[in-house]
Amino acid sequence: MTPSEKSRLLHEALQRVFGFASFRANQEAVCQAAMDNRDVLLVMPTGSGKSLCYQLPAVARGGTALVVSPLIALMDDQAAKLAALGLPVARIHSGLERSVARKACIDYLQGQLQFLFIAPERLRVPGFAELLAKRKPSLIAIDEAHCISQWGHDFRPDYRMLGHHLKSLRPAPVMALTATATPLVQKDIAEQLELGNPARFIHGFRRENLAIEVVEVSLPRRNEIVCTLLREPARRPAIIYTPTRKHAETLATELSSHAPAAAYHAGLEPETRERVQEQFLAGRLDVVVATIAFGMGIDKPDVRTVIHTALPASLEGYYQEIGRAGRDGRNSRTILMHSYADQRTHDFFFKRDYPPLDTLTNLFRALGSTPRPREELREALKMEAEDFDKALEKLYAYGGAEVDFSGNARQGQNLWRDPYSAQAGHRRKQMELVRRYAEGTGCRMSGLVRHFGDFEDGERPCGLCDFCNPGECAVQRFRSATRQERRVLCTVLDSLRSSRTRSAGRLHQDNCAEEGMSRNDFEALLDAMKRAGLIAIEDASFEKNGQSIPYRRVSLTEEGEALHSNASVELLIKDSSQAAAPSSRKPAEPAARRKSAAGSEPVDLSPEAQALEQRLKAWRQSAAKKTGVPPFLILHDHTLRLIASARPTNLAQLLTLQGIGPAKAEKLGPEILRLCMEI
Repeated sequence: MTPSEKSRLLHEALQRVFGFASFRANQEAVCQAAMDNRDVLLVMPTGSGKSLCYQLPAVARGGTALVVSPLIALMDDQAAKLAALGLPVARIHSGLERSVARKACIDYLQGQLQFLFIAPERLRVPGFAELLAKRKPSLIAIDEAHCISQWGHDFRPDYRMLGHHLKSLRPAPVMALTATATPLVQKDIAEQLELGNPARFIHGFRRENLAIEVVEVSLPRRNEIVCTLLREPARRPAIIYTPTRKHAETLATELSSHAPAAAYHAGLEPETRERVQEQFLAGRLDVVVATIAFGMGIDKPDVRTVIHTALPASLEGYYQEIGRAGRDGRNSRTILMHSYADQRTHDFFFKRDYPPLDTLTNLFRALGSTPRPREELREALKMEAEDFDKALEKLYAYGGAEVDFSGNARQGQNLWRDPYSAQAGHRRKQMELVRRYAEGTGCRMSGLVRHFGDFEDGERPCGLCDFCNPGECAVQRFRSATRQERRVLCTVLDSLRSSRTRSAGRLHQDNCAEEGMSRNDFEALLDAMKRAGLIAIEDASFEKNGQSIPYRRVSLTEEGEALHSNASVELLIKDSSQAAAPSSRKPAEPAARRKSAAGSEPVDLSPEAQALEQRLKAWRQSAAKKTGVPPFLILHDHTLRLIASARPTNLAQLLTLQGIGPAKAEKLGPEILRLCMEI
């Protein structure tokens, strides 16, 4: 087929099937690469028409396109839209009856589908990849491809094995698509999927219509600020992201007196989540207050406001979430509220999820060449059950331990330390980048654009954010400089004229001793000077005792050089009375720790509970053999005991138990609840 014939097919399908008269920016080149049988790595922001880039060539090529998607909501949303266009579509995931999955497999083998959506863990089911290979797909799309990378913000171990399974499905071209991938993650995606010289399309991270605002606010004030903001109808529809389910429900209740609002999180029944999502998309709800479980693949064009009530876990996740605002091209605002308490919460979860290297080393040494029961190892090391399970899980994940289907563990390869340390270090770096972004100065949008590797476009200010256009901020307030601050301004400029580049710390020491200005107030003054164009500030570091020490480097601009001491300059300084300082009191204990304490392992089980525990263990053993992983990675023993004791009857009750998170509840919940109700 000639290039012109391929182009004609694409344009015909674009108009006839999808109803579009023309392509959006960059879409045609991506589709053409897929028509040329090239592997593709596509990084495009949310709302830029990324899905069409695999759907259109799939239709034009004919045959069946296989789409691997990580979330059920994302899969269902895209499948429903394609079905509405009259295209034959099927899905296979844990939320569907087995009979539906069987029919999807039959339809696929008979060539009756144009799209088959599957969850990544489906490829671990024995024989499933071989079934797909009997009638090879015409195109393979890996959606949310950042999940494959250990450096990505939403890494999924099931995604890591995709490259291995894709070999039997070739020669179909593979398209890896994501909205959030740094250069490091882009490289890892291509390597893990074994993409052959892929056509790379890294486009459009700048959102011209988003005004980003980042403001320091104490924890007690955040709900009040959200309610005040969203009283104005012009700021709705809105999505509010909260760190916990409890906070989502509390805030949704408060908001309901001002606007139609509802909570959305993984602890709700599936029917409730679906109803909230449908009502929001239909315009019957103005506000959704959600954990990060909400929004993947949700295409609501008129979201005017996105608010984060706490620091996000990574800049990649943050960018993806704020990208759900303003998809219709109209100006929209995103607001991130933070304080030091958020950083301490992230530190708590990091220490829980990444045990110290010494802890893993002691466990590795305790393991021998002969398998030992896990409980025997735990007692020998005198470790708490939760700490032991987390350490063994990490050691197993990085090859330092081998665990059989009976739960016995033995020593693995002694090569686990470097990859484990690298992953822990990367997670630490993600947290540090979020903190520096929140506390940083400069254009907010440009900072995000540079984060994703587009340094050329990253130098252009957006003109909308709290740095570029402070007068339009919704939460942050600014004031004029005091006489004291203007005096310090002049001395700082004089210092920089004699030595054009200085560290912020040295400038504070040399110029604020007599004025008695605190370091925090001085940093706020420097931010105002940068906003006025008098100085430039960049993050730098130096080495000391083998450690990299970060600092802020300040330099004079041409405007600052030319400013005379008696000249008038507009200086806007953040008003700390409007954005509360971090609280000095100890923050509330994270919800995960509270749940752990509340859900401690019961001492005794009733005869009925003991019988249920044995049935749960037998089910876990069977599930482990089917999926090829040790039983303890499916559910730990103490989690099974908690389930047997509580005998939950719905997903909401199941999610209150230690060891059951949203992903496990979604995947394992139906079987667990069935067993609980049969006793």
